[in-house]
Amino acid sequence: MWLLTLTGFAEKLLYVFSLQLTSLWKILIHLYSSLGTLLWSAGGKRSQHGKKRGGIKEGTAREDDVSGHSVNPVSVNYHFTRQCNYKCGFCFHTAKTSFVLPLEEAKRGLLMLKEAGMEKINFSGGEPFLHDRGEFLGKLVKFCKKDLKLPSVSIVSNGSLIRERWFKDYGEYLDILAISCDSFDEQINALIGRGQGKKNHVENLWKLRRWCADYKVAFKINSVINRFNMEEDMNEQIQSLNPVRWKVFQCLIIEGENAGQEALREAERFVISDEDFEKFLDRHKGISCLVPESNKKMKDSYLILDEYMRFLDCTRGRKDPSKSILDVGVEEAIKFSGFDEKMFFKRGGKYVWSKADLKLDW
Repeated sequence: MWLLTLTGFAEKLLYVFSLQLTSLWKILIHLYSSLGTLLWSAGGKRSQHGKKRGGIKEGTAREDDVSGHSVNPVSVNYHFTRQCNYKCGFCFHTAKTSFVLPLEEAKRGLLMLKEAGMEKINFSGGEPFLHDRGEFLGKLVKFCKKDLKLPSVSIVSNGSLIRERWFKDYGEYLDILAISCDSFDEQINALIGRGQGKKNHVENLWKLRRWCADYKVAFKINSVINRFNMEEDMNEQIQSLNPVRWKVFQCLIIEGENAGQEALREAERFVISDEDFEKFLDRHKGISCLVPESNKKMKDSYLILDEYMRFLDCTRGRKDPSKSILDVGVEEAIKFSGFDEKMFFKRGGKYVWSKADLKLDW
């Protein structure tokens, strides 16, 4: 009897101790990001070429490329998935992996970025609404606005998988929804690869525009100008849709993504000259919300995180990944981002990006 009593007491003691360990473990996970950076600095001799994720070497930037200038990650583009339901021929972030971080790990990384100075997060892909039917994305959007209290939370999407239910659940936490639309001619969209079956991309664009107004989300359009749409006149449609911004990109070649032996796309046939791009811009110079981005402006002026939360350095015309911020911290990983902070500000990367400050007439 005495032995049974002692055994029962020991079991209770172990249970209480396990609860304490669980709480301690949660605290240690929260502090891991800060400790990671400290341990990295203390180690000093860890190779930037050792680990691989998704078949790509991490930290491939040369030591002499790393600037001593501290970069503030004010605006970050998180491509948390590479999977997509469209097949755009010029895509520069293709479905080379199917990996998506667990939700809590993604949140941990976003918290680290906020603590490092992030003010705006943009979720992209792939197609960000594809994973878990948009629920994973919605939870990240809500976390960034409600918990992290970021001034701006935005999404870039092809729009084909967005449902009104998503706006009802998460619209209040989203500042800007950017929809990719390269043409108002469905035949041209089909040539580009921006379409799925019998769905009409342009009709869906108008529906999304109405939902953005109904649920108070700023509406934006992104267009990639290429060989198939460079002669198009989009003035009437853009003025009718009246987006807060119309981002117009020149088709960009990225080795390993849309060009080269390892690429999943062949974008060479979509490429246009600088002169052709300027002609398109000149044709639409009367649209006040137009924001042009040539290859020169675009290539190195974005802080891009991939699905493993690694910064991608595009300075050599390809995407060289840093180590993950989850492993080494933001301050260390961002050294290998190739980010051109001056060009970021020169191209107007910092703008009025909170819907509370846009003062829109909904």
